[in-house]
Amino acid sequence: MSRTVREVVFVDGVRTPFGKAGGMYAETRADDLVIRAIRELLRRNPQLPPERVEEVAIAATTQIGDQGLTLGRTAALLSGLPKTVPGYSIDRMCAGAMTAVTTVAGSIAMGAIDVAIAGGVEHMGRHPMGEGVDPNPRIIAEKLVDPSALVMGATAENLHDRFPHITKQRADAFAVNSQRKYAAAARDLEKDFVTIATRSAELGWGLASADEPPRPGTTVEGLATLKTPFRPHGRVTAGNSAGLNDGATASIIAAEDTARELGLPVGMRLVSYAFTGVEPEVMGVGPIPSTEKALAKAGLSISDIGLFELNEAFAVQVLAFLDHFGIGDEDPRVNPAGGAIAMGHPLAASGVRLMTQLSRHFEAHPEVRYGLTAMCIGIGMGGTVIWENPAWEGK
Repeated sequence: MSRTVREVVFVDGVRTPFGKAGGMYAETRADDLVIRAIRELLRRNPQLPPERVEEVAIAATTQIGDQGLTLGRTAALLSGLPKTVPGYSIDRMCAGAMTAVTTVAGSIAMGAIDVAIAGGVEHMGRHPMGEGVDPNPRIIAEKLVDPSALVMGATAENLHDRFPHITKQRADAFAVNSQRKYAAAARDLEKDFVTIATRSAELGWGLASADEPPRPGTTVEGLATLKTPFRPHGRVTAGNSAGLNDGATASIIAAEDTARELGLPVGMRLVSYAFTGVEPEVMGVGPIPSTEKALAKAGLSISDIGLFELNEAFAVQVLAFLDHFGIGDEDPRVNPAGGAIAMGHPLAASGVRLMTQLSRHFEAHPEVRYGLTAMCIGIGMGGTVIWENPAWEGK
């Protein structure tokens, strides 16, 4: 039996405002964050009959407690989807939501399903990265990886060692620019926010309607005074890294013909994607080979990419990517609305945040045909997804 691969599209995406770990969501359950995001996604797209959703894939890095128990299925039930809608959980650390999207996309492309919801959640205040894990001691004892590979901040310091021309001053300047761009774009970003009712035993009820992590007015001079917690006299600080955050994302992924049939918007068309492994102790270089692979699969070059959404886990890893591909530190194609250094990085949720922003950028830039989302991934990986703008004016 021969099959025809179907076109897969990103229909729409939403996210909660991102909180500081233990901040505004301290007494809010992780699963309630992603449930609220799914409900808002369905509310915003009434053309989609709930029974047409055929899969719910939700990512979390720490799959215990209120982030466990096959979260995709329980979130589907609690979101009001029919009990006939299945679901599952995914873990690829920071690229969890990205992998949720590419996994359901594969099912759609081969015809197993027509429509899916994909997203992610991380409540780092409730579940710090690494909580409850028991790494096999042989991974260190047998020198498969350097011990620093298990501490993400240490891997960023290693990256500075590998690329000494990426100085702390340059990383700080990149971070300040991320904060500046975010401040300029904040009002537009909030159009895709899902407001969350929060509660506090001490303060009572509240409403989360804005990101908590941004630090407006950040300066290079101020960042220069911050401590370097991963190494004495190091270069990685809280100012040039993403913080520890809480938040959730959700998106609708569909076959293009199904989206057209239902009258759903087509935000982006999937072109190619790739995940690659790299040395775990310098995991920040991961997006470089994954992007090279995704470009090769698509028959494209880096010059074909008109917009980039790069996850800013650490400034140094984004700068390494930019240097490799000959892109300037302040190139306007890169993270036009700022990035994770400003708005936060709730690990497994961030991939769909990148995609949602790229989709909005496509709307505003019909002259751009291709864009990509890319991120480094803990334990030495990178992930890249290339998208096509359906509004491209040259078609």
